[in-house]
Formats: sequence, structure tokens, C-alpha cells
Amino acid sequence: MAEKQIKTDFSDWLVVSDIDGTLNNKLRRLPKRNYDAINEFVVEKKGRFTLASGRNVSSIRKPYESLPMIAGTPAVILNGAGIYDVMNDKILDFTPINPMGYELFKSAMKKFPMLEAYILTSREGYAVNSHIFAEAMLISDDLPHKRFKKADEVPPDDWGKVIFLGMPTLISSVKKYLYGATDTSVNLMSSSIASFEMVEQGVHKGTAIMKIADMFGIKKEHTAAIGDYFNDFDMLKTVGLPACCGQAPKEMHEIAKFEACHCNKGAVGDLLNYIMYTYKEN
Repeated sequence: MAEKQIKTDFSDWLVVSDIDGTLNNKLRRLPKRNYDAINEFVVEKKGRFTLASGRNVSSIRKPYESLPMIAGTPAVILNGAGIYDVMNDKILDFTPINPMGYELFKSAMKKFPMLEAYILTSREGYAVNSHIFAEAMLISDDLPHKRFKKADEVPPDDWGKVIFLGMPTLISSVKKYLYGATDTSVNLMSSSIASFEMVEQGVHKGTAIMKIADMFGIKKEHTAAIGDYFNDFDMLKTVGLPACCGQAPKEMHEIAKFEACHCNKGAVGDLLNYIMYTYKEN
């Protein structure tokens, strides 16, 4: 039996990873296995690798710049609302939330007085009814920001993403309200038990990934993505090779074509090694 030929050029591939709980472990540290595999895939085998996150232009810089990247490969920010050229500090694509989303936001904030919110524009953050949760986000983000006590005080333009924040029981009620109150004017997604997010209709990490693939002439069957939670669900449904971390919810495993190990053990390295050494194209 002839030996399997090991592919050495992956310049026709784009692999994308979520950050927290996927690229990084639960302590938000990068496992060495992930770095080594990314280095091999990008530097030695010329593949394109990048990040897709709910983070903004500022907070995505550190994890992006800590990795070997092909110059000019942009990152996905704000859960797909933006495509950001980190090297040149340039936003290449931005899709704001429509006016119906603004009205939905105001109605939710009015109905739930304890609800906090953090709104991200292309370059700025707005904290609304800020207490514990929104304050924590302001501290973690090195981004120009403003605080507002009431929802209707916030400028309605240029919103990339809204994050509703609160205790899990409150967020559960907010989710039910929003799903019941909206049609298809916005896209809603869970990001944790204490947060729920809103972006523009049709926007998610997957749509942005395919725009990046188009920039470089990469076919869908040579796009892969890995994530760990429901805000990655649409991303996995969009790419050619969807993968999830071992600790991901069962719904993620059901749509994944590759099930990686737990993020603490190097899930991104697991996926890249699979692509480089095991994966067979149809």
C-alpha cells in the first residue's frame, strides 16, 4: 500500500478560531500545543489562520499579535459585525444594527430595570445602567467609552453589538422576552449564562469568515472554524469544516464534523493537526 502523501502547502486554506474557551484555556492562557500547531500551519505550511470573537478592535489586538499570522489576514470582531485589519488598525467591513434593533433594546431596558447593557460601536463603548456586569466589561476593555443611565440617552448610530448583562435568572427572562418580541430584524445569541447579545439581521461570525475567504479566493470547502458556545453556532454551520471543543454544548457537537479535545488540552492544535495530517477531502 502506497504511503499517504503529507500536504505541505495550505495556502488555499483559512482556519478561524474563537478566543476564550477555544484558543485560550479556561484560565485565558494560550496552551503551548495551540501555538506550536498554529506556527506549523502558518509559518511552515503557509495556511491562513485568524480569530473570530465578540471582542472589539482593542481587546482583540493582544491575542492576535501573540500569534504567527500571515500579514494582511484580518480578524472577525463583534461576533461578525466587523472585519478588522489588526496590522494596519483599519476596519475593512462594518454592519451596524438597524433602527428596529435600537427600539427593541430600549423596550428591553425599560421592561427590566435591573438589566445592564454594554454597546459596542466600531471604535467606542457605551455602558447603560452600569453596575457590576457592565463595569467589569469597561475594566476589561481598553476602549474609549461613555456611561448612560437611561437607554434613550444613547446615540442610536453605529451600533455593532449590544450585550445585555445581568444575573442568570434575569438574562433567562430577557432572552424569552426578546425572542418573543422580535421577528427577523436582528440576530440574537447567547454568549454566557450572564449575557445575551444582539447584532444586525443576518450577521454572525460565519458571514464575516466567508467575506475574508472571498478576499483571498479561498473556497468554502477549505474554510474551517472552531468554537465552544452558542455564539459560535452559526459560524460552524457556515464553514466547510466545522469543529467544536470537547466541553461545548451537545448542540455544537451535533453539527461539528470534527470534535476536538477540551480547550485546556489544546483544542485548536487538535483541529490543525487533524487538517494537516488526517483530513481527507471528498
